[in-house]
Amino acid sequence: MSENSQKEVMLEVRVSPKASRNAINGWHEGRLKISVTAAPDRGKANQAVERLLAAQLGLPRGAVEVVHGHTQRNKRVRLRASQAVLTLLPARR
Repeated sequence: MSENSQKEVMLEVRVSPKASRNAINGWHEGRLKISVTAAPDRGKANQAVERLLAAQLGLPRGAVEVVHGHTQRNKRVRLRASQAVLTLLPARR
């Protein structure tokens, strides 16, 4: 696989909706912590998570998708990106 080829990765996240700002807050218990200002109303927080991850990683919005946990704080997100882009995620501790 070349460095620029697309890779699909499932990312476990913990979302805090209605936060004071949109932010990726590092890792906690194996999940990437994400805060979004959107309320958990009709998918708005899920869309905010997708937009935030796409913007932070420089990906098109369609390359980031919440695939599990639509109504829960713990979610699974699918990322379609090159390995180089995935290195932009905060390092796990």
